[in-house]
Amino acid sequence: METNETGDSGFKNAALLVATFASFLTPFLGSALNVALPAIGKDFSTNAITLNWIVSSYILATAMILLPAGRMADIIGRKKVFTGGIVLFITASVLCALSPNVYFLILFRVFQGTGSAMIFGTGVAIITSAFPPDERGKALGINVSAVYIGLTLGPFGGGLLTQYLGWRSIFWFTVPIGLISLFLIITRLKTEWAEAKGESFDWKGMMFYSLSLILIMYGFSRLPHWIGFLFLVSGIFILVVFILFEQKVKFPLFEMDLFKNNKTFVFSNLAALINYSATFAVGFLLSLYLQYIKGLDPGAAGLVLVSQPVVMAVFSPITGRLSDKIEPRIVASLGMSLSAIGLFLFLFIKSTTPLPFIIINLVFIGLGFALFSSPNTNAIMSSVDKKHYGVASGSVGTMRMVGQMFSMGIALLLFSIFLGKNEILPENYHSFLSAMHVAFIIFTILCFSGIFASLARGKLR
Repeated sequence: METNETGDSGFKNAALLVATFASFLTPFLGSALNVALPAIGKDFSTNAITLNWIVSSYILATAMILLPAGRMADIIGRKKVFTGGIVLFITASVLCALSPNVYFLILFRVFQGTGSAMIFGTGVAIITSAFPPDERGKALGINVSAVYIGLTLGPFGGGLLTQYLGWRSIFWFTVPIGLISLFLIITRLKTEWAEAKGESFDWKGMMFYSLSLILIMYGFSRLPHWIGFLFLVSGIFILVVFILFEQKVKFPLFEMDLFKNNKTFVFSNLAALINYSATFAVGFLLSLYLQYIKGLDPGAAGLVLVSQPVVMAVFSPITGRLSDKIEPRIVASLGMSLSAIGLFLFLFIKSTTPLPFIIINLVFIGLGFALFSSPNTNAIMSSVDKKHYGVASGSVGTMRMVGQMFSMGIALLLFSIFLGKNEILPENYHSFLSAMHVAFIIFTILCFSGIFASLARGKLR
């Protein structure tokens, strides 16, 4: 059944509730787990590189599966794929909590990332299918707000759970939330959407696409070592092969015509990629700065950093509603401009910089991201036909995950150049600050260029 009951407010609210509940789940777990990494390292007696793979394996799996999950949802039904994602996520959470060693934990995190991709690759598409264009921005804003609430509560919840119940309790905590989401899907969401039903799935295209992402992301993480360049070039080559292959397939994994003939779709995705690349590593850099340079404990550092996602959570529903009335291009470009200002001001950060200055800058970036994210997602989803909602939703998530990897890659590359394999100790704080300054120069330039990408998308309405 391919029904869109946009006139039924109860149905629309049910779709929004289901998608929003799930959208809270995965960012909460991710941000909570960051706090628990030292405890996991101590428990399993493992090094920092292996700990990094607990996070990276999840991001890689999510990035690889997002677009295929969106395409599969268009074919077999968005509710089916969304439900399967919730089930896989819950199962993987239980397995993670029971992991006997760090290698099993990394493996189960891959399963968890796959489930997360199935959730995020279809959640936005479900909301877009359920709401008419004049209400879509508001609904997407509420959904984005749930993501930021998850990011906000994660460090506090993760810290408390790890301190009093151990790191495994974080995974157990997500199980009942996932079960509630599953209950809501089964009892409240009766409609299915599958506008591409009957079309075949492009398995070869998925293979090329996934392999190219693995090679590009892993290669970027290994720069400036020569092996990093080798993986990066190989990944780009396979990506070119994927693009050429997709143009010859009857039912491709990704409809290349969306890039050829849809300026709004192209530049909105490019703007999202640039925005995440320019902003994601800010929290990582400032967390180290606040704890090493300023001497704050993790709790106090978290209180400073939480100012950004709080602003995002509060303003995302408002800006989403705004994009229903004002061209998303205008609202999103204003947001990108505010983020660029905040990043630029961080160029002047020093060891003596007062905390209020840092908080104000984070508020700037948070407000900018709130103004950008919901309207930009609205522009992407409203620029395609219903048949491509799943793929478009997958592209939104893919731009986010690839941008996050690039952002972290830039930070790690600069650490490698300025610090090498040295620990962050008082004698090399100067080198750490130099790496931060160069990072913020790169992020500011990226964000500034993103303003033009955002403006170039043209009028949606």
